[in-house]
Amino acid sequence: MTRITAEDVSKVAKLARLAILPERVEIYASQLEKILEYVSQLEKINTKDITPTSRAVEVVNVLRDDVVEESEIRNELLGLAPKIEGEFYKVPKIISE
Repeated sequence: MTRITAEDVSKVAKLARLAILPERVEIYASQLEKILEYVSQLEKINTKDITPTSRAVEVVNVLRDDVVEESEIRNELLGLAPKIEGEFYKVPKIISE
């Protein structure tokens, strides 16, 4: 495997427009090298019979029945509007014909 150099880190940082302090470049190079070593270990694992997944734990929606219930809040909310027409809000016309 190719070694990550300080020059590689500086070049990628410049391309990504990241400001990296010169004293941190060697630290980042070392950290990236360790990450790549770990990835190379993972590549050795046989995953031929493993089903691909998008997440480690399956996410399931918890749904409830949609039930219509009577409520008195509608009249309260209509009462807050500056103008109403019957059971609806009255708003200024915004589209010309």
